[in-house]
Amino acid sequence: MTRTLDVSRALYTTAQRHLAGGVSSDARRMAGVPLYVDRAAGARLWDVDGNTYLDYVLGQGPALLGHCPPAVVEAVTAQVSRGIVYSAQHAAEARVAERLCAMVPSAERVRFNTVGSEAVHAAWRLARGFTGRPKILKFEGHYHGWLDPVLYSVHPALEAAGPADRPVAVPGTAGQPEAADLVICPWNDIDALSRLMDEHAGQIAAVVTEPVLCNTGAIEPDPGYLQAVRELCDRHGSLLVFDEIITGFRLAPGGAQEYLGVSPDLSVFGKAMAGGMQVSALAGRAFVMDAISSGKVAHAGTFNSQPIGIAAAEATLRILDEQREEVYGTLYARGRELMRGLSEAAAKAGVPMLVDGPGPVFQTYFTEAPAVRDYRDFAATDRAMMGRLHAALLDRGINMVPRGLWFLSTAHTEEDIAATVEAFSAALNSL
Repeated sequence: MTRTLDVSRALYTTAQRHLAGGVSSDARRMAGVPLYVDRAAGARLWDVDGNTYLDYVLGQGPALLGHCPPAVVEAVTAQVSRGIVYSAQHAAEARVAERLCAMVPSAERVRFNTVGSEAVHAAWRLARGFTGRPKILKFEGHYHGWLDPVLYSVHPALEAAGPADRPVAVPGTAGQPEAADLVICPWNDIDALSRLMDEHAGQIAAVVTEPVLCNTGAIEPDPGYLQAVRELCDRHGSLLVFDEIITGFRLAPGGAQEYLGVSPDLSVFGKAMAGGMQVSALAGRAFVMDAISSGKVAHAGTFNSQPIGIAAAEATLRILDEQREEVYGTLYARGRELMRGLSEAAAKAGVPMLVDGPGPVFQTYFTEAPAVRDYRDFAATDRAMMGRLHAALLDRGINMVPRGLWFLSTAHTEEDIAATVEAFSAALNSL
Protein backbone atom coordinates (compact mmCIF):
# COMPACT_ATOMS: atom_id res chain seq x y z
CA MET A 1 0.00 0.00 0.00
CA THR A 2 1.28 3.47 -0.87
CA ARG A 3 -0.53 6.20 1.00
CA THR A 4 -1.52 9.45 -0.63
CA LEU A 5 -0.77 12.36 1.71
CA ASP A 6 -1.42 15.44 -0.41
CA VAL A 7 -4.08 16.92 1.89
CA SER A 8 -2.14 16.00 5.04
CA ARG A 9 1.02 17.60 3.67
CA ALA A 10 -0.81 20.83 2.85
CA LEU A 11 -2.41 20.92 6.30
CA TYR A 12 0.97 20.39 7.96
CA THR A 13 2.50 23.22 5.96
CA THR A 14 -0.32 25.53 7.05
CA ALA A 15 -0.20 24.33 10.68
CA GLN A 16 3.48 25.11 11.03
CA ARG A 17 2.74 28.80 10.49
CA HIS A 18 0.69 29.04 13.67
CA LEU A 19 1.24 25.85 15.76
CA ALA A 20 4.70 25.54 17.31
CA GLY A 21 6.27 22.63 15.46
CA GLY A 22 3.03 22.09 13.58
CA VAL A 23 1.59 19.86 16.34
CA SER A 24 -0.07 20.36 19.72
CA SER A 25 1.87 17.68 21.62
CA ASP A 26 5.45 16.48 21.29
CA ALA A 27 4.09 12.92 21.34
CA ARG A 28 2.66 13.58 17.86
CA ARG A 29 5.94 14.58 16.26
CA MET A 30 7.12 12.10 13.65
CA ALA A 31 9.42 11.99 10.66
CA GLY A 32 7.68 13.40 7.61
CA VAL A 33 4.01 14.29 7.80
CA PRO A 34 1.99 13.75 11.02
CA LEU A 35 -1.18 11.69 10.92
CA TYR A 36 -4.19 13.95 10.26
CA VAL A 37 -7.32 12.05 11.30
CA ASP A 38 -10.70 12.87 9.79
CA ARG A 39 -12.76 10.41 11.84
CA ALA A 40 -12.52 7.27 13.95
CA ALA A 41 -14.85 4.38 14.74
CA GLY A 42 -14.32 0.98 16.31
CA ALA A 43 -10.77 -0.18 15.62
CA ARG A 44 -10.20 2.13 12.64
CA LEU A 45 -9.06 5.62 11.73
CA TRP A 46 -9.63 7.46 8.45
CA ASP A 47 -7.25 10.28 7.59
CA VAL A 48 -7.98 13.45 5.64
CA ASP A 49 -6.58 11.83 2.46
CA GLY A 50 -9.00 8.91 2.66
CA ASN A 51 -6.47 6.34 3.92
CA THR A 52 -7.77 3.75 6.41
CA TYR A 53 -5.78 2.43 9.38
CA LEU A 54 -6.25 -0.36 11.87
CA ASP A 55 -5.53 1.56 15.04
CA TYR A 56 -3.41 0.20 17.91
CA VAL A 57 -2.65 3.62 19.39
CA LEU A 58 -6.25 4.18 20.49
CA GLY A 59 -5.57 7.75 21.57
CA GLN A 60 -2.50 6.53 23.54
CA GLY A 61 -4.68 3.97 25.30
CA PRO A 62 -8.05 5.53 26.23
CA ALA A 63 -10.21 3.86 23.55
CA LEU A 64 -10.39 0.53 25.37
CA LEU A 65 -13.89 -0.08 23.94
CA GLY A 66 -12.84 1.17 20.51
CA HIS A 67 -13.43 4.62 19.07
CA CYS A 68 -16.89 6.12 19.58
CA PRO A 69 -18.47 3.27 21.57
CA PRO A 70 -22.25 3.79 21.30
CA ALA A 71 -22.94 3.85 25.05
CA VAL A 72 -20.33 6.57 25.61
CA VAL A 73 -21.46 8.61 22.61
CA GLU A 74 -25.05 8.43 23.86
CA ALA A 75 -24.09 9.51 27.39
CA VAL A 76 -21.96 12.43 26.19
CA THR A 77 -24.58 13.59 23.69
CA ALA A 78 -27.29 13.53 26.35
CA GLN A 79 -25.16 15.53 28.80
CA VAL A 80 -24.17 18.25 26.32
CA SER A 81 -27.76 19.46 26.17
CA ARG A 82 -27.94 19.56 29.99
CA GLY A 83 -24.79 21.57 30.55
CA ILE A 84 -21.09 21.63 29.71
CA VAL A 85 -19.54 23.04 32.87
CA TYR A 86 -21.22 23.88 36.20
CA SER A 87 -18.47 24.72 38.69
CA ALA A 88 -20.81 22.94 41.09
CA GLN A 89 -21.53 19.43 42.29
CA HIS A 90 -23.75 17.00 40.39
CA ALA A 91 -25.12 13.54 41.06
CA ALA A 92 -23.11 11.68 38.42
CA GLU A 93 -19.73 12.41 40.03
CA ALA A 94 -20.86 10.72 43.27
CA ARG A 95 -22.07 7.67 41.31
CA VAL A 96 -18.78 7.42 39.41
CA ALA A 97 -16.77 7.77 42.61
CA GLU A 98 -18.85 5.04 44.25
CA ARG A 99 -18.35 2.65 41.33
CA LEU A 100 -14.64 3.39 41.09
CA CYS A 101 -14.22 2.63 44.80
CA ALA A 102 -16.13 -0.63 44.37
CA MET A 103 -13.93 -1.68 41.43
CA VAL A 104 -10.44 -0.68 42.60
CA PRO A 105 -9.01 -2.62 45.60
CA SER A 106 -7.25 0.32 47.30
CA ALA A 107 -9.78 3.06 46.51
CA GLU A 108 -11.80 4.36 49.47
CA ARG A 109 -11.95 8.05 48.54
CA VAL A 110 -11.65 9.79 45.15
CA ARG A 111 -10.92 13.25 43.76
CA PHE A 112 -11.33 13.93 40.03
CA ASN A 113 -9.07 15.92 37.72
CA THR A 114 -8.93 16.47 33.98
CA VAL A 115 -5.64 14.91 32.81
CA GLY A 116 -3.11 12.47 34.22
CA SER A 117 -0.39 15.02 34.92
CA GLU A 118 -2.77 16.87 37.27
CA ALA A 119 -3.66 13.71 39.17
CA VAL A 120 0.02 12.84 39.62
CA HIS A 121 0.72 16.36 40.87
CA ALA A 122 -2.10 15.97 43.40
CA ALA A 123 -0.79 12.58 44.56
CA TRP A 124 2.74 13.89 45.14
CA ARG A 125 1.47 16.95 47.04
CA LEU A 126 -0.83 14.77 49.14
CA ALA A 127 1.99 12.34 49.96
CA ARG A 128 4.22 15.16 51.15
CA GLY A 129 1.41 16.86 53.06
CA PHE A 130 0.26 13.65 54.74
CA THR A 131 3.70 12.41 55.78
CA GLY A 132 5.41 15.74 56.41
CA ARG A 133 8.38 14.45 54.40
CA PRO A 134 10.03 16.22 51.47
CA LYS A 135 11.31 13.53 49.11
CA ILE A 136 9.71 11.42 46.37
CA LEU A 137 11.39 8.29 45.01
CA LYS A 138 10.69 7.54 41.34
CA PHE A 139 12.11 4.92 39.01
CA GLU A 140 14.28 5.44 35.96
CA GLY A 141 12.27 5.06 32.75
CA HIS A 142 8.92 5.74 34.41
CA TYR A 143 6.80 8.61 33.11
CA HIS A 144 4.45 10.53 35.40
CA GLY A 145 3.45 13.45 33.22
CA TRP A 146 5.18 16.43 31.70
CA LEU A 147 5.15 18.89 34.63
CA ASP A 148 8.46 20.18 35.99
CA PRO A 149 8.67 18.24 39.30
CA VAL A 150 8.19 14.83 37.63
CA LEU A 151 9.78 14.98 34.18
CA TYR A 152 13.13 13.47 35.15
CA SER A 153 14.96 10.36 34.00
CA VAL A 154 12.25 9.11 31.67
CA HIS A 155 14.42 8.31 28.62
CA PRO A 156 17.75 9.90 29.57
CA ALA A 157 20.91 9.63 27.49
CA LEU A 158 22.92 6.87 29.15
CA GLU A 159 26.08 8.98 29.26
CA ALA A 160 24.22 11.43 31.52
CA ALA A 161 22.20 8.91 33.54
CA GLY A 162 24.85 7.76 36.01
CA PRO A 163 25.55 4.19 37.18
CA ALA A 164 22.86 1.59 36.51
CA ASP A 165 22.47 0.80 40.21
CA ARG A 166 22.44 4.46 41.28
CA PRO A 167 20.93 6.68 38.52
CA VAL A 168 21.05 10.45 38.70
CA ALA A 169 18.14 12.77 37.97
CA VAL A 170 18.25 13.87 34.34
CA PRO A 171 15.78 16.59 33.26
CA GLY A 172 13.56 15.74 30.33
CA THR A 173 13.68 19.19 28.75
CA ALA A 174 15.35 22.55 28.75
CA GLY A 175 13.63 24.98 31.10
CA GLN A 176 13.31 22.65 34.08
CA PRO A 177 14.79 23.65 37.42
CA GLU A 178 17.21 21.37 39.23
CA ALA A 179 15.58 18.26 40.65
CA ALA A 180 14.38 19.07 44.14
CA ASP A 181 13.84 16.32 46.70
CA LEU A 182 13.77 13.61 44.03
CA VAL A 183 15.46 10.22 44.40
CA ILE A 184 15.97 8.13 41.24
CA CYS A 185 16.12 4.33 41.49
CA PRO A 186 16.48 1.49 38.95
CA TRP A 187 13.34 -0.60 38.57
CA ASN A 188 13.02 -4.33 39.26
CA ASP A 189 16.03 -4.10 41.61
CA ILE A 190 14.83 -4.50 45.19
CA ASP A 191 18.37 -4.32 46.61
CA ALA A 192 18.92 -0.89 45.06
CA LEU A 193 15.58 0.32 46.40
CA SER A 194 16.31 -0.99 49.89
CA ARG A 195 19.70 0.73 49.92
CA LEU A 196 18.28 4.09 48.77
CA MET A 197 15.45 3.99 51.30
CA ASP A 198 17.96 3.30 54.06
CA GLU A 199 20.11 6.21 52.87
CA HIS A 200 17.11 8.57 52.88
CA ALA A 201 15.41 7.08 55.96
CA GLY A 202 12.68 9.29 57.38
CA GLN A 203 12.70 11.59 54.34
CA ILE A 204 10.82 9.73 51.58
CA ALA A 205 7.14 10.67 51.47
CA ALA A 206 6.27 8.24 48.67
CA VAL A 207 7.61 5.64 46.30
CA VAL A 208 5.90 6.20 42.94
CA THR A 209 5.81 3.58 40.19
CA GLU A 210 4.00 2.46 37.08
CA PRO A 211 3.00 -1.03 38.31
CA VAL A 212 3.51 -2.32 34.76
CA LEU A 213 5.99 -0.06 32.98
CA CYS A 214 4.20 1.05 29.80
CA ASN A 215 6.06 4.24 28.91
CA THR A 216 9.33 2.37 28.42
CA GLY A 217 8.32 -0.83 26.66
CA ALA A 218 5.66 -2.93 28.37
CA ILE A 219 7.61 -4.35 31.29
CA GLU A 220 5.98 -6.38 34.03
CA PRO A 221 7.51 -6.46 37.52
CA ASP A 222 9.59 -9.48 38.46
CA PRO A 223 7.66 -12.04 40.57
CA GLY A 224 7.47 -10.75 44.13
CA TYR A 225 9.02 -7.37 43.29
CA LEU A 226 6.04 -5.11 43.99
CA GLN A 227 5.21 -7.10 47.12
CA ALA A 228 8.74 -6.35 48.34
CA VAL A 229 8.30 -2.66 47.43
CA ARG A 230 5.07 -2.64 49.47
CA GLU A 231 6.92 -4.13 52.47
CA LEU A 232 9.75 -1.59 52.23
CA CYS A 233 7.27 1.30 52.14
CA ASP A 234 5.51 -0.05 55.22
CA ARG A 235 8.82 -0.50 57.05
CA HIS A 236 9.95 3.06 56.28
CA GLY A 237 6.58 4.79 56.73
CA SER A 238 6.47 5.88 53.08
CA LEU A 239 3.34 5.82 50.94
CA LEU A 240 3.21 3.57 47.88
CA VAL A 241 1.71 5.33 44.85
CA PHE A 242 0.70 3.51 41.66
CA ASP A 243 0.56 5.53 38.46
CA GLU A 244 -2.25 3.66 36.71
CA ILE A 245 -2.92 6.27 34.05
CA ILE A 246 -2.27 3.57 31.42
CA THR A 247 -2.80 0.32 33.33
CA GLY A 248 -5.96 1.41 35.15
CA PHE A 249 -9.01 -0.45 33.79
CA ARG A 250 -6.90 -1.80 30.91
CA LEU A 251 -5.43 -4.84 32.67
CA ALA A 252 -8.42 -5.60 34.93
CA PRO A 253 -11.54 -3.87 36.25
CA GLY A 254 -9.47 -2.95 39.32
CA GLY A 255 -6.37 -2.01 37.36
CA ALA A 256 -2.86 -3.40 37.66
CA GLN A 257 -3.26 -3.62 41.43
CA GLU A 258 -5.97 -6.24 40.93
CA TYR A 259 -4.01 -7.92 38.12
CA LEU A 260 -0.85 -8.13 40.27
CA GLY A 261 -2.41 -8.51 43.71
CA VAL A 262 -0.64 -5.55 45.35
CA SER A 263 -2.53 -2.60 46.89
CA PRO A 264 -0.95 0.88 47.02
CA ASP A 265 -1.91 3.70 49.34
CA LEU A 266 -2.69 6.08 46.48
CA SER A 267 -3.38 5.56 42.77
CA VAL A 268 -3.91 7.82 39.79
CA PHE A 269 -6.16 6.88 36.87
CA GLY A 270 -7.02 8.37 33.49
CA LYS A 271 -7.16 7.37 29.83
CA ALA A 272 -9.34 4.21 29.71
CA MET A 273 -11.66 5.23 32.55
CA ALA A 274 -13.73 7.58 30.35
CA GLY A 275 -13.55 6.06 26.87
CA GLY A 276 -11.51 8.96 25.49
CA MET A 277 -12.91 11.94 27.38
CA GLN A 278 -10.59 14.03 29.56
CA VAL A 279 -11.05 12.67 33.08
CA SER A 280 -8.45 11.57 35.60
CA ALA A 281 -8.74 10.52 39.22
CA LEU A 282 -6.72 10.41 42.41
CA ALA A 283 -7.92 7.56 44.62
CA GLY A 284 -6.67 6.07 47.83
CA ARG A 285 -7.04 4.97 51.40
CA ALA A 286 -9.47 7.07 53.42
CA PHE A 287 -6.94 7.90 56.15
CA VAL A 288 -4.63 9.42 53.52
CA MET A 289 -7.29 11.10 51.40
CA ASP A 290 -8.75 12.67 54.54
CA ALA A 291 -5.88 15.18 54.41
CA ILE A 292 -7.74 16.59 51.39
CA SER A 293 -11.14 16.17 53.06
CA SER A 294 -10.00 18.23 56.05
CA GLY A 295 -8.50 20.99 53.90
CA LYS A 296 -4.97 20.32 55.15
CA VAL A 297 -3.82 19.59 51.58
CA ALA A 298 -5.26 21.78 48.83
CA HIS A 299 -6.82 20.28 45.69
CA ALA A 300 -8.81 22.33 43.18
CA GLY A 301 -9.62 22.79 39.49
CA THR A 302 -12.34 24.52 37.49
CA PHE A 303 -12.90 21.48 35.30
CA ASN A 304 -12.70 18.80 38.00
CA SER A 305 -15.77 16.54 37.62
CA GLN A 306 -16.68 18.31 34.38
CA PRO A 307 -20.12 16.78 33.65
CA ILE A 308 -19.48 15.68 30.06
CA GLY A 309 -16.33 13.79 31.03
CA ILE A 310 -18.03 12.28 34.06
CA ALA A 311 -20.93 11.13 31.85
CA ALA A 312 -18.40 9.34 29.66
CA ALA A 313 -16.71 7.80 32.70
CA GLU A 314 -20.02 6.57 34.09
CA ALA A 315 -20.94 4.88 30.81
CA THR A 316 -17.46 3.37 30.38
CA LEU A 317 -17.05 2.06 33.93
CA ARG A 318 -20.54 0.55 33.88
CA ILE A 319 -19.55 -1.55 30.86
CA LEU A 320 -16.14 -2.51 32.27
CA ASP A 321 -17.71 -3.50 35.58
CA GLU A 322 -20.92 -5.19 34.52
CA GLN A 323 -19.53 -6.90 31.37
CA ARG A 324 -16.09 -7.64 32.78
CA GLU A 325 -15.83 -11.28 31.67
CA GLU A 326 -16.68 -10.46 28.07
CA VAL A 327 -14.56 -7.29 27.94
CA TYR A 328 -11.38 -8.65 29.48
CA GLY A 329 -11.73 -12.07 27.91
CA THR A 330 -11.76 -10.36 24.50
CA LEU A 331 -8.87 -7.99 25.33
CA TYR A 332 -6.56 -10.76 26.51
CA ALA A 333 -7.53 -13.20 23.76
CA ARG A 334 -7.00 -10.69 20.94
CA GLY A 335 -3.83 -9.28 22.48
CA ARG A 336 -2.17 -12.63 22.94
CA GLU A 337 -3.29 -13.75 19.49
CA LEU A 338 -1.65 -10.68 17.97
CA MET A 339 1.51 -11.11 20.06
CA ARG A 340 1.84 -14.70 18.88
CA GLY A 341 1.29 -13.73 15.25
CA LEU A 342 3.88 -10.95 15.35
CA SER A 343 6.44 -13.22 17.01
CA GLU A 344 5.93 -15.88 14.37
CA ALA A 345 6.19 -13.32 11.56
CA ALA A 346 9.49 -12.00 12.95
CA ALA A 347 10.89 -15.50 13.34
CA LYS A 348 9.89 -16.38 9.79
CA ALA A 349 11.59 -13.23 8.50
CA GLY A 350 14.74 -14.00 10.51
CA VAL A 351 14.41 -10.75 12.49
CA PRO A 352 15.54 -10.73 16.14
CA MET A 353 12.45 -9.45 17.93
CA LEU A 354 11.00 -9.73 21.43
CA VAL A 355 7.23 -9.39 21.78
CA ASP A 356 6.35 -8.98 25.44
CA GLY A 357 3.64 -7.67 27.76
CA PRO A 358 0.33 -8.64 29.37
CA GLY A 359 -1.77 -8.67 26.16
CA PRO A 360 -4.20 -5.73 26.35
CA VAL A 361 -1.01 -3.69 26.01
CA PHE A 362 2.34 -5.05 24.81
CA GLN A 363 5.63 -4.03 23.21
CA THR A 364 7.68 -5.11 20.22
CA TYR A 365 11.47 -4.71 20.61
CA PHE A 366 14.22 -5.19 18.05
CA THR A 367 16.66 -7.12 20.25
CA GLU A 368 18.34 -10.49 20.65
CA ALA A 369 17.95 -10.27 24.44
CA PRO A 370 15.54 -12.81 25.97
CA ALA A 371 13.94 -10.17 28.24
CA VAL A 372 13.68 -6.44 28.90
CA ARG A 373 13.46 -5.70 32.65
CA ASP A 374 14.19 -1.99 33.01
CA TYR A 375 15.07 1.23 31.20
CA ARG A 376 18.69 0.28 30.56
CA ASP A 377 17.55 -2.92 28.82
CA PHE A 378 15.05 -0.91 26.78
CA ALA A 379 17.73 1.62 25.81
CA ALA A 380 19.86 -1.23 24.43
CA THR A 381 17.18 -2.24 21.89
CA ASP A 382 17.23 -0.89 18.32
CA ARG A 383 14.86 2.03 18.66
CA ALA A 384 15.87 3.57 15.33
CA MET A 385 14.78 0.39 13.56
CA MET A 386 11.49 0.52 15.49
CA GLY A 387 10.92 4.00 14.06
CA ARG A 388 11.42 2.65 10.54
CA LEU A 389 9.01 -0.20 11.26
CA HIS A 390 6.41 2.31 12.44
CA ALA A 391 6.68 4.19 9.13
CA ALA A 392 6.49 0.96 7.11
CA LEU A 393 3.38 -0.12 9.02
CA LEU A 394 1.65 3.22 8.49
CA ASP A 395 2.20 2.81 4.76
CA ARG A 396 0.38 -0.53 5.08
CA GLY A 397 -2.53 0.82 7.10
CA ILE A 398 -1.40 -0.14 10.61
CA ASN A 399 -1.04 2.49 13.34
CA MET A 400 0.98 1.63 16.45
CA VAL A 401 2.75 3.86 18.99
CA PRO A 402 6.05 4.79 17.30
CA ARG A 403 8.24 3.40 20.09
CA GLY A 404 6.74 -0.07 19.54
CA LEU A 405 3.81 -0.10 21.99
CA TRP A 406 0.49 -1.70 20.98
CA PHE A 407 -2.91 -1.17 22.62
CA LEU A 408 -5.87 -3.52 22.05
CA SER A 409 -9.56 -2.71 22.18
CA THR A 410 -12.70 -4.81 22.34
CA ALA A 411 -13.44 -3.57 18.78
CA HIS A 412 -10.50 -5.46 17.26
CA THR A 413 -11.68 -8.65 15.57
CA GLU A 414 -9.94 -11.89 14.64
CA GLU A 415 -9.98 -10.68 11.03
CA ASP A 416 -8.26 -7.45 12.12
CA ILE A 417 -5.56 -9.46 13.88
CA ALA A 418 -4.94 -11.60 10.81
CA ALA A 419 -4.73 -8.53 8.55
CA THR A 420 -2.31 -6.88 10.99
CA VAL A 421 0.00 -9.89 11.06
CA GLU A 422 0.02 -9.99 7.26
CA ALA A 423 0.90 -6.27 7.04
CA PHE A 424 3.51 -6.67 9.77
CA SER A 425 5.20 -9.47 7.87
CA ALA A 426 5.29 -7.35 4.71
CA ALA A 427 6.67 -4.38 6.65
CA LEU A 428 9.46 -6.47 8.15
CA ASN A 429 10.42 -7.80 4.74
CA SER A 430 10.50 -4.25 3.36
CA LEU A 431 13.06 -3.29 6.01
